Amino acid sequence: MASLDPVLDKDGVQLTVEDAVATVTLANPAKRNAQSPALWRALTEAGRALPGTVRVVVLRGEGTSFSAGLDRQAFTPEGFDGEPSFLDLARGSDADLDAEIARYQEAFTWWRRPDILSIAAVQGHAIGAGFQLALACDLRVVAEDVQFAMRETSLGLVPDLAGTHPLVGLVGYARALEICVTGRFVHAAEAERTGLAHLVVPNDELDAAVRDLTAALLAAPRDATVETKALLQGACDRTYEDQRAAERAAQARRLRDLAGLSD
Repeated sequence: MASLDPVLDKDGVQLTVEDAVATVTLANPAKRNAQSPALWRALTEAGRALPGTVRVVVLRGEGTSFSAGLDRQAFTPEGFDGEPSFLDLARGSDADLDAEIARYQEAFTWWRRPDILSIAAVQGHAIGAGFQLALACDLRVVAEDVQFAMRETSLGLVPDLAGTHPLVGLVGYARALEICVTGRFVHAAEAERTGLAHLVVPNDELDAAVRDLTAALLAAPRDATVETKALLQGACDRTYEDQRAAERAAQARRLRDLAGLSD
């Protein structure tokens, strides 16, 4: 059995691995797990540090909030120690600004890799960048006190951390537009009804519910899970006929593998 000593522990992010399950923890509860460029780099590093044996990644936040979003210090003239402030970035070239935002987005994109399944365990506030980080995962199990909100537009910005695509996919264009532009809270009942939440449970049952879901996800053979996730991820971008062809190709690979005929 793999050690539960942290594989990574830096800038408010901890990564532990036990056999086929990795846990990424936002570990700054005193600041409600507010996010910063340093935290985003640590999240990116956590994704790169996953052993090949990992099949399920659980994302959680310590304390009463999953993540209250971007640390407001980012908008001050001094920014974070050792980091360019957002105001400094805004004064740079379009190419430099685009490249920096792309680096930030890397922390939010690896959760949908076909070789892993990711679960966000969300309690309390998941605001702005916190909402987008929960959206980055394949599945969201939420506590009854969850409060999702996309506040970027209210601040004169836009959601830019890869959250708009999954949000529209889950709740549709009109509801996604309304959620983003109003910045209102989405509570547990609505989250479950609209598909934002896979499951809603009492706060004291959150960890147990995630463990049960993890066990269920691990029950299927890994290669079949990987093929199925890739097949479903591409479904919306394919025509009906193309999806049928993708199903046939994936099934042929699985049958040959099961028959011992794969290369």
